[in-house]
Amino acid sequence: HEREHDREISELAARHSEEMEKLRAELKEEQRQLLEELQHTHRAEHEQAQLQSQTLHNLELEALRLTLNNMHTSQLELTQSNLRKEKETALMELREMLNDKRAQEVAILQSRHQLEWEKIKEQCLKEKEDL
Repeated sequence: HEREHDREISELAARHSEEMEKLRAELKEEQRQLLEELQHTHRAEHEQAQLQSQTLHNLELEALRLTLNNMHTSQLELTQSNLRKEKETALMELREMLNDKRAQEVAILQSRHQLEWEKIKEQCLKEKEDL
């Protein structure tokens, strides 16, 4: 009876040992799967964070590009306005200079005309006297 009891205890111990090994193997497999899932999740979160960071960086670059573009446009408009004012000033100065020159030429022509008129008048008087 004792031997049978020992044998049953031995069998129970062996079964217990087998079940423990089986449970350890299952636990180890479960840990491995959980670790893989955790690593996969970590990689996915890391990739997501990198993508968000890249997107944010791209948005910042686009904002800077737009700001620079606006500043450039403003500078061009200011330069264009200044050039337009300079052109208008130069045109007014040129117009005044041409008007002065024309006035001088008109005065010279009037003076010549007067002199020629006087000569013709004198010639007429002289011809009258001669006649």
